[in-house]
Amino acid sequence: MPRVYATPEQLTAWTGQPAPPDADRLLARASEDVDDALLSAVYDTDALGMPTDPKIVAALADAACAQVEYQQATGDDGTGAAGRWDAVSIGPVSLSGRQSGPQAAGDVDLAPRAHRALKRAGLLPGVIW
Repeated sequence: MPRVYATPEQLTAWTGQPAPPDADRLLARASEDVDDALLSAVYDTDALGMPTDPKIVAALADAACAQVEYQQATGDDGTGAAGRWDAVSIGPVSLSGRQSGPQAAGDVDLAPRAHRALKRAGLLPGVIW
């Protein structure tokens, strides 16, 4: 069973906007992206692989929400197939131009805010002692 780190309610709180109808799917895909970014991170988990430290739980939820927010802002539907930008406007934010995605299939296009949430929690860069 895939781990999902945030709920549609948490996504609503994070973005300040109602969660999209497919929020559960988007959060599941975003959680997979977060997992891919944390391949070398070490933290305590329960029997289902979910983190047990409240600080880590909060960081993973924030990262998943930030990933969905980023994907929506860049026009991605969570599949990773969407091109980057080329004139995207969301409210007062406007992005233009094109940016290439990850170069290797295993690379993850992690949202900057997701990266910062994971870094603040001590999960990135992953170091094994």
